[in-house]
Amino acid sequence: MLTEQMTAVEVFEKYKDDMLKLIAYLPWLEEKSGKSSVCDTYKGDGLTEHSMGFPVYDGNLLRFVKEAENTAFIDRNYVYVISRNRLKTVEDEIDFVSKQDMLRLDNIGGILSKYIIEGRVRSRMWSDAVDKGVFLAVVARLKDLYDAGLNSTIEQ
Repeated sequence: MLTEQMTAVEVFEKYKDDMLKLIAYLPWLEEKSGKSSVCDTYKGDGLTEHSMGFPVYDGNLLRFVKEAENTAFIDRNYVYVISRNRLKTVEDEIDFVSKQDMLRLDNIGGILSKYIIEGRVRSRMWSDAVDKGVFLAVVARLKDLYDAGLNSTIEQ
């Protein structure tokens, strides 16, 4: 991504469509954040006697994940953002996201990527990201930056 090598207007123009895709989920994330109601474990028909249960996700969560996967924010090298900035806890990540500006969208993408990519192999990552407010923090920050970017492009 390397948004630090672009102007704020260039970054905004490049990522505004992807930002809008994710911002559409803001009301749903505000409603669901802090509640663990986006994932259940299927245990029907005696499944637990012979096998492990498997997660059943809220449809909105699956749509959000699919939208996020198809944006420029997803970066397979997200680990570098996490390690370079010494982020150890969810609270560190949320605080970090709130401090990013338009020129550091790649950092926000790194946090989003961690949960989207790792959620493919760790079943609780997506629901934890909703429950603990990580997805909400990312999307809320994107909305703030989108609004700021929209205002700055209008002024020009």
